[in-house]
Amino acid sequence: MTGRPMIDAAEVTLFFIVEPPHYQNMACYLAASIREQFGPRIRLVGYCPEHRFGEVGDEVVEALRRLDCDLRTFPTEGRFDPPYPHGNKILAALEARDTAFSGFMDSDILCLRPNRVENIVSPGAVRLTPAASMNWAPQSIWTGIYGACGMEVPAERMMLARQKRGKPRLPYYSSGFVTFPEDFRDPDGKRFPEVWMEVAQTIDATPDIPKKRPYLDQMSLPVAIRKSGLEVRLMDEEQHYILGGMLRGQPLPEDREIFTVHYRRWLLIKEAGLSRQGKDMLQRQAGVRRLGQIGGPDDGFKSSPG
Repeated sequence: MTGRPMIDAAEVTLFFIVEPPHYQNMACYLAASIREQFGPRIRLVGYCPEHRFGEVGDEVVEALRRLDCDLRTFPTEGRFDPPYPHGNKILAALEARDTAFSGFMDSDILCLRPNRVENIVSPGAVRLTPAASMNWAPQSIWTGIYGACGMEVPAERMMLARQKRGKPRLPYYSSGFVTFPEDFRDPDGKRFPEVWMEVAQTIDATPDIPKKRPYLDQMSLPVAIRKSGLEVRLMDEEQHYILGGMLRGQPLPEDREIFTVHYRRWLLIKEAGLSRQGKDMLQRQAGVRRLGQIGGPDDGFKSSPG
């Protein structure tokens, strides 16, 4: 923590997608884990696509209320053509928030140990981690991606999170956990999410770029950061540790303090021996181990003040 300015957790909003049927349940476990590990001052917002809001379970609405998490909607109709559910993170990022920093987290994430917001947000910088891999396309794809946005391919190179050999590659980041300053504006007055959306739409409209579904969010992310003028500050991998893939079936490394895991499927949480911790956090923060146990606002559980 040496050299990092102290940041009030109340100036940070972490947000995520609450979408039926599966992501709404995952979001509740995520919200409980954030409350447990970051405390009561950090702001939480769950975003549901507005056309799905009527399907959100009453137990989910009540759980998020107990967790002092705002439940909001956002429009999706006509914003990507063809529709692009992975782009919901960009659409949610575009929504207005009143804190100094915001951070998107995929719903299939759990926070495991006490943490501080200084580990995940920084003034003037986007914080995130390298993607695990990029096996879906050759490196030559970046020439077309940057070219579509009128930009040169950068000279910077990096190793990806699960890359064990080979040459360093062009910057490619996970979009599963991304934080950014809300007070930033580019020379045209745009917030970072607006730049990200603009870049994503430009790439999407360029016909000769392949693999835009489902990778548009991640292929546009490094371009948007560079175009915005924001710095990149990588989080430690311990802040966004991705389960599965080549590491499936392996326990968490005992010689590292893993703060946050991205599990993709609850089965991987079970395999890693973390499902009890996830349920325990929901119990402590929302009064139940399973969402089906929630009765209503008057069933005896009193949520703590935010």
